[in-house]
Amino acid sequence: MIGTGLFCAATVRSETFLLTEATIHTVSGATISRGDVLIQDRKIKGVFDASQPTRAIYPNDTTKIDLKGQHLYPGIIALNTSLGLIEIGAVRATRDTTEVGEGYTPDVQSWTAINPDSELIPVARGNGVTHAQPVPQGNVVAGQSGLVALDGWTSEQMTIKKPVALHLYWPQMELDTRSKEEFQDKSKWKSLEDQAKERQKKLKAFDDYFQEARAYEKARSAAGKNGVADPELNPSWEAMRPFVRGELPLMIHADEIRQIKTAVFWAETNRYKMILAGGRDAWKVADLLATNKIPVVYDYVFGLPPRDTDAYDIQFKAPEILRKAGVTVAFSVGPGDASLLKNIPYDAAQSVAFGLPESEALKGMTLYPAQLAGVADHLGSIEAGKEATFFVADGDILDIRTNVKRMWIAGKEISLENRHTRLYEKYRNRPFPK
Repeated sequence: MIGTGLFCAATVRSETFLLTEATIHTVSGATISRGDVLIQDRKIKGVFDASQPTRAIYPNDTTKIDLKGQHLYPGIIALNTSLGLIEIGAVRATRDTTEVGEGYTPDVQSWTAINPDSELIPVARGNGVTHAQPVPQGNVVAGQSGLVALDGWTSEQMTIKKPVALHLYWPQMELDTRSKEEFQDKSKWKSLEDQAKERQKKLKAFDDYFQEARAYEKARSAAGKNGVADPELNPSWEAMRPFVRGELPLMIHADEIRQIKTAVFWAETNRYKMILAGGRDAWKVADLLATNKIPVVYDYVFGLPPRDTDAYDIQFKAPEILRKAGVTVAFSVGPGDASLLKNIPYDAAQSVAFGLPESEALKGMTLYPAQLAGVADHLGSIEAGKEATFFVADGDILDIRTNVKRMWIAGKEISLENRHTRLYEKYRNRPFPK
C-alpha cells in the first residue's frame, strides 16, 4: 500500500536496471538531451545528465538498456474516459458505462466494472497511455471513478487509487426557442416559461440532494457526541461523505457556458472542490475558472465550433486561452469513444500548433492529470523517488510519425502488442497470387 486508497499495480519481481543515453523528458524539470535513469525496486532511484562528469552509481549486476537516439517520457494519464467499460458501442452487452436507476447513484464504483481483457487497453498502451480514469455515465450523480494502471489480471490489481472523484452531469441550461409550428410532434412543445420552470426544478432537486447529503454527514460526524444518536446507515449518503466534506473533488461534466457558470457558482457557494470535465465553452469564462482555481479536463480540441459566430480554430486555441488566464488544463478525448484514447498526444500537439507551449502540452498529458487524480507524488514525471512508469519513443511524442517502442509500468516492462500490430503483421505477410 502506498497510502490511503492507493495500491501497487500487478506485483512484479524486484529488479535493478539502468536506461542510458536517452533524451529524458522529465516534464517537471528541464529536458536532458543525453541522460541515464536508474531503476531499483520499481522506483526511479536517480536521474542523471550523462554529459556531466558525475554519472549514475549502480551495482555491478545492473542490467543496462541502451536508449541512444530514443526519447523517454513519463506515462500518459488519460482522465475522463470509458476505457475498460465499453468495447463496441453498437453491442449492448459490451457497454457497462451506466448504472441502472435514475438520477442519483453516488455509491457506484466504476473501477469494479473494468474489463482487464479489453482489446482497447493494449491499443491505448501502444501510444504511451499507462493509466486511465474510467468514469460512470448516465445519471445526474453517476457515481465514483478510480484510477487504473493499464496492466493487471484483475480490476483489483489494476486499480491504484479509489476513489478519485464523484461525477456530476450538470442539467442542460439552454432553452428551445422554436415555435410550436416548427415542432413535428406538437405535444412536445413547451413555452419558454415552462422550460425555465422545469430547468429551475431540476437545479433545485440537484441542490436539495446535496443539502440532504451534508445533513447526513453532519449527523454521522456528531454521532456519539453529547448523546447524539447515530443515523441509520444509508449507502448512497455514506458514499457522499468525503465529497461533501471537500476532501475529494466533484468532477462536473458541463460544456455550455451557462452550465459552466452555474456549476462554478454552485461549487464555490458550497465550498466543494470542483474539476470541470468536457469544458467546450470553458475558454469563454477562462478568468472565472482561474479566479476560482478550477482545473479543466478538456475534451474538445478536435470538436467542431458550436456556433457559427465562433472562429474555425477556437477549439484548437482554447487550451492556450485557458493557460494564459491561469487555468490548469489536462487533455482528454472524452468518454464517448474509448478507441480514440490513443489520440491524446495528437490533441496536445494540435494545441501546440495553435499557441500552447510544448512543455504545457506534455504536462497536460502527464503531470497535471496526476495532480488532479491525487497521485502526483508517484506518477506524472520522471523524478527520483517516483514510480518507474514511462515509455520510450523514437521521436517527439507530439509528432504523429513517432512510434512508441517500449513501456514500463511500476518497473515492469509491458508488451506493446495489440490488435493493430497483430493485424499489421497478418496482412503484411499475406501471400499474393503469382
